[in-house]
Amino acid sequence: MNIFHAIILSMVEGITEFLPVSSTGHLVVASELLGIAPTHFTTSFTIFIQLGAILAVTALYRKTRARARAVWLRVAAAFVPTAVVGLLLFQFILS
Repeated sequence: MNIFHAIILSMVEGITEFLPVSSTGHLVVASELLGIAPTHFTTSFTIFIQLGAILAVTALYRKTRARARAVWLRVAAAFVPTAVVGLLLFQFILS
């Protein structure tokens, strides 16, 4: 992966994060089209650019998050089951 690839993948993530489509799927397709080999580095890069997009969304909606208790309850309701399943299946997922 080079800087050109990083810029293209970052743009794909930024554009598709706010659309009702899978930004991860678009990153996978873009990586394939660019001929980027799946390595630990590229996987980490994908995770970090998605983290950046998620942080941008949380910054955009910070007033809503701070005021609405219901939002926090919904976030917890979505996160807790996912975390439990992820922790239970962690070793299976790695293999």
